[in-house]
Amino acid sequence: MQDTSLGDIASRANWVLSILPPSEAYAFAQRFRDAHSKEVGTRRLAFADCNAVNPETAKLIASVFVDTPIKFIDAGIIGGPPQGQYDPVFYASADVGDEDVLDEFAGLQVHGLKVKLLKGEGASVGDASALKMSYAGITKGIIGICTTMILCTSTTFSCCVNTYLIWEYARILAAHAASPATSQALLHELASSQPVILQRIAASTNGMLPKAYRWVGEMEEISAFVEGGLNPSTTKPTDTSRALKGTEDGPELIHMGLAKLYDRIALAVEDDKDGKEAEDVKVLQGFVEEAKKVISSK
Repeated sequence: MQDTSLGDIASRANWVLSILPPSEAYAFAQRFRDAHSKEVGTRRLAFADCNAVNPETAKLIASVFVDTPIKFIDAGIIGGPPQGQYDPVFYASADVGDEDVLDEFAGLQVHGLKVKLLKGEGASVGDASALKMSYAGITKGIIGICTTMILCTSTTFSCCVNTYLIWEYARILAAHAASPATSQALLHELASSQPVILQRIAASTNGMLPKAYRWVGEMEEISAFVEGGLNPSTTKPTDTSRALKGTEDGPELIHMGLAKLYDRIALAVEDDKDGKEAEDVKVLQGFVEEAKKVISSK
């Protein structure tokens, strides 16, 4: 890989795959469109937004390329980073009339990309993102809930609950006293009655820590996705995916709470890198090490 300008990419590439923290996806699409317009104008190419954004954000990004020579693909990546013989799947959808571009995207499999197309009646931009939101809302939601409960059983917290954000875990203010007995009891009970969940915690938590900063925006996108699915009359976002600020109640706040949690973890990870006290990181890593010992002893 090598660094290059957006203008150079616009003049040479046939495909652009955008893979960024969700909060940066829309602005990047705008910058790329502007660079393309300035450098090459009429040159045709395709732009695949592969970010973890909700369907309305995907449509907003697609609108950036209306009346340009740039074709748009909505893609959602399901799975972890490539390693060994494993590759994640790029699910992709496109608007009616762009099926040829969708088929060309599938052709990228010759370069090692694993692609599955979403086609059929009603399929359009937003469908791949909806699949990504649904999948990540389950998998990363589970990790977030496990993380919250590990922290709560490992440390006694003083909590301030915002009356408008009933399920918001991240209104935790400070830790006061360690409770290792509670943490150990939780670990051994999980090993006894929920071994699959404990195995998932042991396998996923350390990998989550360096990614937590990326998952903040993803949880916000999932929250908007849930809100739109359960309240279709809700006003759609016009310039950003973060349409929930100011919302006072609703099940979409489940993932807004997880966004706050992952933000908390991300800050702790940065503190740990800087050599500062990072109790959350210490607690989670300690729990994982103990869990691995218990699992291996079974």
